Amino acid sequence: MADPAEITEYETSDLSKNTNIVDNSLSRKLKDVAAGFVGGATQVLIGQPADLVKIRLQTTSATSSIQVIKNVVKNEGLLAFYKGTLPPLFGVGVCVSLQFYGFHETKRQILQYTGQKQLDLWPQTYIAGAMAGVVNSPVTSPVEQLRILSQSSSGKLISMSSTVKDIFAKQGLRGIYRGFDITLLREFQAYGVWFLTYETLIKQITNYHGYKSRDQISTPELLASGALAGNALWLSSYPLDVIKSNVQSDGWGVNSKFGGSSIKAAKYILANHGFVGFWRGIVPCLLRAVPCSAGTFASVELALRLMG
Repeated sequence: MADPAEITEYETSDLSKNTNIVDNSLSRKLKDVAAGFVGGATQVLIGQPADLVKIRLQTTSATSSIQVIKNVVKNEGLLAFYKGTLPPLFGVGVCVSLQFYGFHETKRQILQYTGQKQLDLWPQTYIAGAMAGVVNSPVTSPVEQLRILSQSSSGKLISMSSTVKDIFAKQGLRGIYRGFDITLLREFQAYGVWFLTYETLIKQITNYHGYKSRDQISTPELLASGALAGNALWLSSYPLDVIKSNVQSDGWGVNSKFGGSSIKAAKYILANHGFVGFWRGIVPCLLRAVPCSAGTFASVELALRLMG
């Protein structure tokens, strides 16, 4: 008979027949998507102010988080910390939905193909997480560009629709997807590490307490696991994010320094800021990652428990 401790929420087990069946139902997949959207909305509302500080440090001459905060409050007001919130509120909700769906779907396919009861942490869980990033990239790339254009400018906020129309008119679809290559690379690495770290911690907690199901894990334990996973994500991929932010905040046409090239952006950062330039803004990023990642994973787990 199967050990109940080996049964995850992504599988169903017919103990009387000693079989393990992967749940590929449409309802299961819709629940994954819905829970991911809840996690994405939570992530944006928690992390938007710190994300603005990070973008300003990555793309302007500001040298400290305190300096950025003072400048924003003095010149733009407190509400400026939520500049560009609408695109990520919807877009990140969709992105995180895709992330968790991509992770769960890849996990289901691996389990079905191998006949295993659960994924190996390495490399299978990393691969499932990396595929979540791949699935997510076509949405993440334009959404993050719109957010970065909004946050990197200290001038009057231009509507999202106007920004999209302007980019499309001048650059076409290629302009909308500027920086897609570096976004894809960052997403692959970042979410491979994110899910791998989180699932490793969840397994350790489950084994330590002797839980029969991850549903028994407490909310504080979910939050702590998510927080650590968030920092692991950024520490493993932050230089790629800095390059991406510079590409996506660049000017257009004759005002462009990089012409959409990630290699040119990397060379520029190295020449002007040295290796430390690839880590500019890491402190507010890590501080933001703690509550954002914690809130994302905890809200997704709790939403899945409520939906069954």
